[in-house]
Amino acid sequence: MHIAEIPLASLNTEAFIAEQTKAIRNLVGDGKAVNALSGGVDSAVVTMLGHLAIGDRLKTYFIDNGIMREGEPQQIAGWFAKLGVKVEILDASGKFFAALKGITDPEEKREKGITHVFYKDVFAGIVRASGAKVLLQGTNYTDVEETAAGVKRQHNVFEQIGIDPVEAFGYRVAEPILPLRKPAVRAVARALGLPKEISERPPFPGPALAARVIGEVTPERIAIVRRATKIVEEELAGTGAFQYLAILHEDMVTGVRGGKRDFGRQIEVRCWDSADAVTATPTDVPFARLRALADRIVAEVPGVVSVTYNIASKPPSCIEAV
Repeated sequence: MHIAEIPLASLNTEAFIAEQTKAIRNLVGDGKAVNALSGGVDSAVVTMLGHLAIGDRLKTYFIDNGIMREGEPQQIAGWFAKLGVKVEILDASGKFFAALKGITDPEEKREKGITHVFYKDVFAGIVRASGAKVLLQGTNYTDVEETAAGVKRQHNVFEQIGIDPVEAFGYRVAEPILPLRKPAVRAVARALGLPKEISERPPFPGPALAARVIGEVTPERIAIVRRATKIVEEELAGTGAFQYLAILHEDMVTGVRGGKRDFGRQIEVRCWDSADAVTATPTDVPFARLRALADRIVAEVPGVVSVTYNIASKPPSCIEAV
């Protein structure tokens, strides 16, 4: 399936918004649609386009999959309540952890543990209950590009790789921001009047913190990377970087506390400079700042004894680990 990219330099935000709201209105007709809001700029833009197009006939859900950042469901719902958009929080954490149990392969995590549960279980149930026939989602150009190239299977890519959502899940999927990369999506977000805390929010993966756990994803391991993520985001927020994140490694490593061996966990920190996520270079974070960050992580995250900083560029590295 060919997609004509709309580069940021060629984007007319007002025309794009008008075109996409009209397309959503025509697709949904006098029926209903649903969408899942993760809080990232992609899903936020799609949410606002949908509500501009069909108002209350778009039902917006935050799927609490148990692998989001600390306090995120309530924070996102609160932000959008101020924008006049009602967000229903749906707790599906048990389903996701059950599906992820025992899986260590990155592609299996994305396919069996995330995509299958999101689309065939959770969303299918929502669509059936609401009577909607269309799901709006925030797939962007880079998502499709990386999936088609075999870099990694993005959980929200279907028709572009030969999967018919109607046959697979029983409903249509509409992707209003498909021609755009992240910088262009941010420009649309600003044109829609979204606050800076949303329009400039650092990217966050569709598989959430499961994309930042190497090895099996369990509630205990998610709790570790969730706490480390909060510290990393607090400490690196002022760097101006494109994205910054914490990764929990699988192997235990040797550390020392109180003069005795402390066999513990290792957190890898990544911080990236990038324009479009296609290529990226590690941010030149001052060493003193990295030391302060590491000191917080080993002091505040139980069981962590080692903190490393990624210095390999993309390619051959990748922004996320899984």
